[in-house]
Amino acid sequence: MNVRTEKIPITRPSVTQLEIDYVADAVTHGWGAKCYEYIFRFERAFAAYQQSPFALATSSCTGAIHLALLALGVKPGDEVIVPEITWIATVEPVLYIGAKPVFVDVLPDTWCIDPAKIEAAISPRTKAIIPVHVYGNLCEMDEIMAIARRHGLRVLEDAAEALGSLYKGRKAGSIGDAGVFSFHGTKTMTTGEGGMLLTPHADVYERAKILNDHGRDPKDGKTFWMREYGYKYKMSNIQAALGCAQLERIEELVDKKREIFGWYRELMDGLPCQLNPEQPDTRNSYWMPTAVFDGSVGFDREVVFAKMREENIDSRPFFYPLSSLPMFEAKPDNSISYQIFKYGINLPSYHDLSRRNVGDVVNCLRSSLL
Repeated sequence: MNVRTEKIPITRPSVTQLEIDYVADAVTHGWGAKCYEYIFRFERAFAAYQQSPFALATSSCTGAIHLALLALGVKPGDEVIVPEITWIATVEPVLYIGAKPVFVDVLPDTWCIDPAKIEAAISPRTKAIIPVHVYGNLCEMDEIMAIARRHGLRVLEDAAEALGSLYKGRKAGSIGDAGVFSFHGTKTMTTGEGGMLLTPHADVYERAKILNDHGRDPKDGKTFWMREYGYKYKMSNIQAALGCAQLERIEELVDKKREIFGWYRELMDGLPCQLNPEQPDTRNSYWMPTAVFDGSVGFDREVVFAKMREENIDSRPFFYPLSSLPMFEAKPDNSISYQIFKYGINLPSYHDLSRRNVGDVVNCLRSSLL
């Protein structure tokens, strides 16, 4: 058997001379009076791209979630409804605050939070809902927003994995009371590490900005003085320079993600699996091409992962249901989440991936199912 000498990674960023030039400029000149220049530029450009009035750059999406929850008024003892299927970073800031995450099941076709299960989980202690656009797929935001308005709840839209996805003409992350994004090195665009908080509400933005500056309120007019403690989830100017360049290329980056997914859809035709959906009136940015196989075919993801490693192809498992993790109480009644994770696999989708590479990945998948 011929073993591939060059590995096919699951993700890696696309960096051009534009990114190098911007970062070099920030390293060379972005100090003193210019130490926030790229940060402010990145925030303005990102807000404009998302068609949202306010944007706050952060050191991570996790930090953005923490700030957003606090600014939206979530307090210790409150309940926050979250989907079973998401990365744990969605939930950890709920715990930082001393609030309680309430896990609900997902829809079988989008793998995103089920609006009917949200409604059933609402209690007198519920304060907020965090819908997650998992892998670039779109939540049913009209239904979720309607539920939230009926019950007086806040909506924090986790679009960490959905930059470039569109829901009925609106950018993912710009529909709720606040939205958050990740610019980790695995994402469609990157700042290395980093995140962004968006909101249409001036009061939420101002509160988050104060909390992100150690609790200092510029209205107090006193240097090194604050009336409350805060946090520091600030993005660096150098990271923001990288972000500015990446954002100038965002449509190119999203278009390539969509092209790569199209190759998978074509080459995987006939395989007993479901790929990321694109619902009517939406555009999926397909951050992470994902296949959920029919359980009847005897799919064993550990066998598939071993075969991939053998052929020097990287892959990732579908997210575990969060309530199945040791620190939480299991909720196996969330039956869809507790089933689909066993049959799901994330596939390579980095910018420079070729159609031939995708063919190699698919052939490996096919051989592992025989």
